[in-house]
Amino acid sequence: MFAVHLLSFYFSKLKEDQIQKVDRFLYHMRLSDEQLRDIMMRFRAEMENGLSRDTNPTATVKMLPTHVRSTPDGSEKGEFLALDLGGSKFKVLRVKISDDGKQRVEMESQLYPTPEEITSGKGTDFFDHIAECLKHFMEKKHMNTKRHPLGFTFSFPCSQTKLDKGVLLSWSKHFKARGVQGTDVVDSLRKAIDKTGGMDVDVLALVNDTVGTMMACGYDDQYCEVGAIIGTGTNACYMEEMRHIDLVEGDEGRMCINTEWGSFGDDGSLEDIRTEFDREIDRGSLNPGKQLFEKMVSGMYMGELVRLILVKMAKEGLLFEGRITPELLTKGKFETKHISAIEKNKEGLTKAKDILTRLGVEPSHEDCIAVQHVCTIVSFRSANLIAATLGGILGRLRDNKGVPRLRTTVGIDGSLYKMHPQYARRLQKMVRRLVSDCDVRFLLSESGSAKGAAMVTAVAYRLADQTRQINETLAEFKLSHAQLLEVKKRMRTEIENGLGKKTHESATVKMLPTFVRSTTDGSENGDFLALDLGGTNFRVLLVKIRSGKRRTVEMHNKIYAIPVEVMQGTGDELFDHIVHCISDFLDYMGMKNARLPLGFTFSFPCKQTSLDAGILINWTKGFKTTDCEGEDVVGLLREGIKRHEEFDLDVVAVVNDTVGTMMTCAYEEPTCEIGLIAGTGSNACYMEEMRNIETVEGDEGRMCVNMEWGAFGDNGCLDDIRTQYDRAVDDLSLNAGRQRYEKMCSGMYLGEIVRNILIDLTKRGFLFRGQISETLKTRGIFETKFLSQIESDRLALLQVRGILQQLGLDSTCDDSIIVKEVCGVVSRRAAQICGAGMAAVTDKIRENRGLEQLDITVGVDGTLYKLHPHFSLIMHQTVKELAPKCNVNFLLSEDGSGKGAALITAVACRLREQEQQNK
Repeated sequence: MFAVHLLSFYFSKLKEDQIQKVDRFLYHMRLSDEQLRDIMMRFRAEMENGLSRDTNPTATVKMLPTHVRSTPDGSEKGEFLALDLGGSKFKVLRVKISDDGKQRVEMESQLYPTPEEITSGKGTDFFDHIAECLKHFMEKKHMNTKRHPLGFTFSFPCSQTKLDKGVLLSWSKHFKARGVQGTDVVDSLRKAIDKTGGMDVDVLALVNDTVGTMMACGYDDQYCEVGAIIGTGTNACYMEEMRHIDLVEGDEGRMCINTEWGSFGDDGSLEDIRTEFDREIDRGSLNPGKQLFEKMVSGMYMGELVRLILVKMAKEGLLFEGRITPELLTKGKFETKHISAIEKNKEGLTKAKDILTRLGVEPSHEDCIAVQHVCTIVSFRSANLIAATLGGILGRLRDNKGVPRLRTTVGIDGSLYKMHPQYARRLQKMVRRLVSDCDVRFLLSESGSAKGAAMVTAVAYRLADQTRQINETLAEFKLSHAQLLEVKKRMRTEIENGLGKKTHESATVKMLPTFVRSTTDGSENGDFLALDLGGTNFRVLLVKIRSGKRRTVEMHNKIYAIPVEVMQGTGDELFDHIVHCISDFLDYMGMKNARLPLGFTFSFPCKQTSLDAGILINWTKGFKTTDCEGEDVVGLLREGIKRHEEFDLDVVAVVNDTVGTMMTCAYEEPTCEIGLIAGTGSNACYMEEMRNIETVEGDEGRMCVNMEWGAFGDNGCLDDIRTQYDRAVDDLSLNAGRQRYEKMCSGMYLGEIVRNILIDLTKRGFLFRGQISETLKTRGIFETKFLSQIESDRLALLQVRGILQQLGLDSTCDDSIIVKEVCGVVSRRAAQICGAGMAAVTDKIRENRGLEQLDITVGVDGTLYKLHPHFSLIMHQTVKELAPKCNVNFLLSEDGSGKGAALITAVACRLREQEQQNK
């Protein structure tokens, strides 16, 4: 028993001695975690250099754009062809992707030889050979009945400007066909296919083998956004944000970047970790000074690295008792597959003895232990270095997404990763150590990069079809110049109908007289109360106006909510609530006993018979209060004040918010004679000649007309530009069939139009993987403020995804692009038709005054105009294009329509005093 223990101890000690001996000899090949983290940061810096337009020409890691913009989403279907060219044989594949919801992929393939006379001959002969093999395959599979999309895996460095255009930068491996370098290989393939004839093929995509691996794995795992090849050669690709890729136009979405990381270190940045053996490998290679990283880690060189180490150790008497044989000195005799065999757990030492014996070195048991450890150090270094560069990519992905923890999948292919018994485990373990804030799944590509080429083609095919259908859907929102001129013309017709005595009753644009006959002249003075009712909030204001050389307007206000039950209750309940709010405000200001003049901004369609009398025509904006329509709202307010008997007020004017906005801006800018609200609702007013207002007696001077243009189109005159989504929003609104123009251009409805489009696109499988969430089904969930946020130029797609996630919509990058496009066309149309309406108004004023050119200011208020990043600019441009003889200035109302009501009240009080004095 003692002898057994002694023998066991002897062999353990022997093994330990051999391992220590090798460790001392190969000290520089054993890299610490600190060194690997440093290499990871160096690689990230090189990635940055490759992505930047300024530093790309001198960057070693070229970061080539592939023009692959999307990974598979599982909805791909159809039959595709793939060519896989990169070795001594090339493969033709037929790939069928099922559309039965089970994501099945069936593949049939055939290998064809690439003889040396073809790979080293003329480029045209080379591509003719490929086309003839493709034709043979298609005839054999009876595939000539319909057109087939084709993906081309071409495993040589190419500069791609489109998905189906790639210029060969240089041949590698044993390929050297003449006249191909510097030309577009897809164009050459297409010409050869046409020349050969008998094939109906559409070459859609040129794909690197690394990209093919990512796409093949991406079909099985939708989190896959990194691809890596660890075999004879090595490379990686990943999905980068477009905004970081200087070499390609556009900032939206993502694109797969082929890193070409094999050349990392070609600028000397890895000199501190390269050993004498690495330098010797490089000197003896076909491309000295190039692909230095690949020469340290890939299967093509690892066997040779081990051989060089064994030769030196033998020369120094550390192995084989100093014996060096011709076989051991022969380049290529020790292969990477030998490393895999020697590192096997159980039979590794036996395999070592066999392999070394064939090299004629007569190894001892100690030699076999030492050689096994040399193999381990070389393969371990390879796995660790790849883990460092892969860690650089994963860290960049995490930072791009702005998440504290990244969840992703890496698709991997390559003989070294697949065949070496320890490699995969070592690589994965080190990646997790270096980037501990990433949850990484490693997925082995079972079917190679050719399936990936078919997947790239399938995705391109899906996206092209999807883009076509989405464009057709959104085309209805894209109005031509002629259509906008027609909207302007129809608005003008409706304006005339509203002003005419005979046509007023049936007119949709009511053109209501406001009895506001003058804008401010600067002499207004005094303290005034103002009420502002136009939405879910209600405002009470005290406005102190001081005239003189230094005119001032001082405002105090308080905002009160109007509960839904009050909005949809009785008239008494609404006006009791309003009076209660006024009472609270007067208490707050300590003015309960003062009898102040009051202006009432009431932002609903009213037929006014005087400045202080307005009959409500109909409610809008979600109000449904009973016993109000057809009643004088000033009378209802006065009755409410009487019921409470707490205070008394002099109600001087009832004013629409649009008129209030015009007056507010006119106080600052005398040329302001138009008011526009572009917010929750939409409306306009302007100073019309009294002679044209047939519904009011008198022909002298001007009067402000409240257009109530939200009802434009209620007679069907806009039906040709209304879409199914507009009709759906209208049908489910509280006032179906009414305010149709407003429902196409106001903040209350734009988000709902977008939501209806998104539901339709999701049903058709273009969004959110075809899954309609409960959130998306909820009316009103997609608020117009989200359009403003999503369309912001400063907002990256990552933040768009964040907004969608807040709404419970789990979106991909592609989803975010589509949502942004939908928001854009809906808000653009809104701004354009609003501009068409305004162009009709300005031209009417110009013609009223018999002017060749009109200079005028529009006072504007409303959240849509103020907060949306593009609405105002698009509207301004539309007015300019449709009313070229009008020079229109837009002035934003800073203080809202409440101040305007007080100013109108002040003007009325001034005019009233003048009348009394004149008497």
